[in-house]
Amino acid sequence: MAAAADGYDDDDAMVADVFARDCSSRRVVENIAGKWGLLALAALHDGSYRFNALRRRVEGVSEKMLAQTLQGLERDGLVHRDVHTTIPPHVEYSLTPFGERVAAKIVDLMELVQSEVNSGRRPPSPDSG
Repeated sequence: MAAAADGYDDDDAMVADVFARDCSSRRVVENIAGKWGLLALAALHDGSYRFNALRRRVEGVSEKMLAQTLQGLERDGLVHRDVHTTIPPHVEYSLTPFGERVAAKIVDLMELVQSEVNSGRRPPSPDSG
């Protein structure tokens, strides 16, 4: 159901509307939809990872960008950071239940895109018309 234009429903309760400039859900979507956010969530859909293993899995991401991406996803409630107090200490990242639901949708989208690209059924380029 669409939110009212002012972001409030008939009961004056704030309604999440990603199209509204100041809606907090927009920030979450922006963190998810960034290049590294999508790839990190899809990788974590396979299971938990230590930081460097996740960095190897998501080829091309810098240490700094992965750290920033994971911090944002953790802040948004999608990723859980588990610090193990072993010697040496290490940190594992995994998905929260919310992150699992989001990652499942991302993986479905990625599989669709990969299937289309692999089959050669890509849309014609704008120059071919």
